[in-house]
Amino acid sequence: MAKKPGNSPSAIRHRAAKTAAVMASPSAAALAPPKKRTSIAQFAREVRSEARKVTWTTRRETWITSVMVAIMVVVAMIFFWVVDFGVSFSINQVLKLTAGG
Repeated sequence: MAKKPGNSPSAIRHRAAKTAAVMASPSAAALAPPKKRTSIAQFAREVRSEARKVTWTTRRETWITSVMVAIMVVVAMIFFWVVDFGVSFSINQVLKLTAGG
């Protein structure tokens, strides 16, 4: 069996040292100066521009997705009913056996 590259103790120590160095250094967000406050009007403009990027599903896509969810709910319901029936039947049989008939 071939040995995987990078699994030697020295390679592991090297990766651990690199990780520790990255974890010890302050993040870029902590070093950045605080952001300038924006006005309510600027905020509203940015919200509108982001809202324009939203893509909505069509009626057909929504209908298909809803039908698929309903089908999966029915399938899950049948599955859990069968499992519940099987476990219940098994437990009743074991209890009848232990009660002596």
